[in-house]
Amino acid sequence: MPQRYRHLAEYYDAEYAGQRMLRHDVPFFLGQLPARSQSILELCAGTGRAAIPMAQAGHRVVGVDYAPDMLGIARRKRDAARLGEKRLELVRSDVLKLNLGQRFDWVCIFFNTFLSFATPAQQDRLLGIVRAHLKPRGRLWLDVFNPDLSLIANPKLENVDACTFFVPHLKRTVNRSASLQRIAPQIERCTFHYKWFDEAGHENHSRMTFDLTFLFERELRLLLERNGLKIEKLWGNYDGSALKLSSPRMIARCCRT
Repeated sequence: MPQRYRHLAEYYDAEYAGQRMLRHDVPFFLGQLPARSQSILELCAGTGRAAIPMAQAGHRVVGVDYAPDMLGIARRKRDAARLGEKRLELVRSDVLKLNLGQRFDWVCIFFNTFLSFATPAQQDRLLGIVRAHLKPRGRLWLDVFNPDLSLIANPKLENVDACTFFVPHLKRTVNRSASLQRIAPQIERCTFHYKWFDEAGHENHSRMTFDLTFLFERELRLLLERNGLKIEKLWGNYDGSALKLSSPRMIARCCRT
C-alpha cells in the first residue's frame, strides 16, 4: 500500500515560505479566470495557502483536506483574513472518497499534490472525483513538476533540496534534507529529515515519509483523456511559456468532456 502524503502541519507554512514558485502559481491561475466570480474546489487545500487568496480575489472557494491539523491552521488564517464560510468553506474529507453533492466551475490541484497519488488506480479514482464535481464544460487546473531526467535516472539520492527555516510560534530553527529511493517503476519513496536544537542544546530529529510518482507529458495527456478531461492548454512555467523538455513545470488547464 503506497504511503500517502501527510505533512507536519506546524512546519508547513514556514518550510515553504522561501519557495519561489509558490509566489507565482496562484497569481498565474487567477490570471486565467474570467472577470466574473467563479466557484472553485481546491483538493488537498492544506493550510489554505492557495484557497485564501482565491477567496480574497472574489471567488467562492471550497477547500478539502483530510488532515485536521492543517485545516485548523487554514481556519485560523481564514478568520484572520475576515473571510466567512460563504466565501471560503473548509471541509475535512479524504479526496478519494469525496462527494460534496455540488459541481464547480473549477477544480484545482496545486504544487505537485497530484503526484502523491502514486498509483494509476489512485490517479483514476481522483480524476473520477474531479470530473464528478465539475459542471458541464467545467475545468481542472493541475500543476506538477516536469521530470528532471538527471534526477530520476538515479535510483537513490541523499541530501536533496536541503533548506533551513524558522518556525515563529515554536521559536525553532529547523534544518531539512530529503532522500529519494526508487521502490517501483516511476515511484519514489521520499523521506524528509528534520533536525533542530532545543533550548537545552539537545539535538532532535524527526522525519516524514511518503511515496511520489512522476509523469511525462504523453502519460499525463492519456491519463486525463481516459478520465473525460481534455487538455486545453499546457504551460511549462508561470510566465506562460509553452512546455518544453527543459521546462520546470507542467501546468494543465483541462476541460470536462
